[in-house]
Amino acid sequence: MDIQRILRKLPHRYPILLVDRVLELDKGKRIKALKNVTINEPFFMGHFPARPVMPGVLMLEALAQAAAILSFDAVDAEPGDDTVVYFAGIDGARFKRPVGPGDQLILEAVIDRAKAGIYRYKTRATVDGHLAVEAELMCTMRKVAST
Repeated sequence: MDIQRILRKLPHRYPILLVDRVLELDKGKRIKALKNVTINEPFFMGHFPARPVMPGVLMLEALAQAAAILSFDAVDAEPGDDTVVYFAGIDGARFKRPVGPGDQLILEAVIDRAKAGIYRYKTRATVDGHLAVEAELMCTMRKVAST
């Protein structure tokens, strides 16, 4: 799935869109996507100028965005102004290596459970085959009132 289709599947836009391409998508089961980490990322100006490191919370956000694509695809839906996917929980987050400019973050999410609009995922992200972060994420798909 290229960036044009991702933009139709996620409501996020620059600078918070953190999925560049979907490499594999097994409907209702799993997704494998990537985030190209470049020196032009706005967070590198302050985190950290002498040794740029991608913030862990943004690695978790990238995993959640990949999981959201998987969820929308599982129910044949696209986000609209009235539907969003929210974090409901993060368990067991472990950061194993720093991620910096030039790295390609491979994002993987597997649906562990889906019930009543709440999804639980087992997620992990790797760089060059080495684990960078892993976590169990819970997200919920909800309709929101338009303003």
